[in-house]
Amino acid sequence: MRDRVVRAVSDVTYQLHRGETLAILGESGSGKTASARAIIGLLPVPPAVVTGSVRFRGEDLLSLPRGRRRRLCGDRLSMVFQDPLALNPVLTVGYQLAEIFRVHRGSSRRAAWAAAAEQLDRVGIASARSRLDDYPHQFSGGMRQRVMIAMAVALEPDVLIADEPTSALDVTVQAQIIELLHSLKVETNMSLILITHDLGVVAETAERVAVMYAGRIVEVGPVAEVFPRPAHPYTAGLMRSQPQVSRRGQLSPIPGAPPNLARLPSGCAFHPRCPHAQAICIAERPALTRVAGDRASACHFAERVLHG
Repeated sequence: MRDRVVRAVSDVTYQLHRGETLAILGESGSGKTASARAIIGLLPVPPAVVTGSVRFRGEDLLSLPRGRRRRLCGDRLSMVFQDPLALNPVLTVGYQLAEIFRVHRGSSRRAAWAAAAEQLDRVGIASARSRLDDYPHQFSGGMRQRVMIAMAVALEPDVLIADEPTSALDVTVQAQIIELLHSLKVETNMSLILITHDLGVVAETAERVAVMYAGRIVEVGPVAEVFPRPAHPYTAGLMRSQPQVSRRGQLSPIPGAPPNLARLPSGCAFHPRCPHAQAICIAERPALTRVAGDRASACHFAERVLHG
């Protein structure tokens, strides 16, 4: 059992345009975080093995020398993690922020400290300069997440990956963090990959969405088209499972549970839970195929789902 190969992510392909927000949507365990960490080089290799290519500005990140890739991913690509406790608890916030400018920009101690204060102020932390000597535990959860965002955007990256940046926060703070990310994206024209399972966040912030299930993308397209008219049964199930005032509290959850990635069903991995499943769904895994305009779906009956 220990030698079994588990494909946490398989055949995942998407494009990200300048200044665009692409949401990666799916249940826990669908491969959202694994695919993002593969992009930025944060999967433990070994045991993880990443194949294929990750192209950024014409370069394949996977084929770059380790040092070159690390510099690029620390500078032009950056990531905000789900848990703000990722901050080093024994170093002050100011030291952790200033170190970014000292390492990547060669700034002097004084210049790096000033830049760190500017970043804290930029993400809405009051009395920024006086907070530089504070440790992470002296900040609230929402403030720690703001610090993480300040660190991630300090060098004004071209691409920011935000991995469920609001999941550990209360609703009010969640809205503030999402608004902060959006304003920073507009300010710098950076591209944003937003990993989430929150349909409301996707609807409010993203231009395009890629829906993942069992390690694969099952539907991709503009949010304004996918949400009202899904072309995959899984996406349609996610839409129906959202609470709505018109249903008076009645939810329509997707039956069953996501599959074990070590023992995926044959054919389409969603077929045991799918109301449209037929013999072909058990026998053949559907490819991600264009269905309309800039949309694609990995379903044998995508047209039926889309127009039904």
